[in-house]
Amino acid sequence: MKLSTKGRYGLKAMFDLALHYGDGPIALKHIAERQEISDHYLEQLVAILRKAGLVKSVRGAQGGYMLASEPRNITVGDIIRTLEGPLAPSDCVMEEEPKNCEKANYCATKMVWEKIRDSVNEVIDSISLEDMLEDHNKIKNKDNYMFYI
Repeated sequence: MKLSTKGRYGLKAMFDLALHYGDGPIALKHIAERQEISDHYLEQLVAILRKAGLVKSVRGAQGGYMLASEPRNITVGDIIRTLEGPLAPSDCVMEEEPKNCEKANYCATKMVWEKIRDSVNEVIDSISLEDMLEDHNKIKNKDNYMFYI
């Protein structure tokens, strides 16, 4: 299972907003520069995230975007599902509108696909933007320590 650029870039943009949480609205061009994402593509992604209620926009000269909630309240799963849709390795185990299969009642591989789907969902729902910030700070502190050795 591989995420598209929508999910990957959207998560990077949301992490960037989490890094600047509390600083007021952030212009998309700054996020695009820092995360190396095209302005136009980022606008499309943020529009989807805004419609889902994960970010809010502020108009005006000092306007931009910010998280709609605290980083601890937004999970990677919220972001990925908003941009990618439901995650499942096979159409027969989609959580919304699974494809009916005449062999579903005795298909051993269906159980594997369900376990993969459930495991992926469990992981992405257990990681918040705040968790990502904590990991970022650990990496940053480790790198600083390594730099001074």
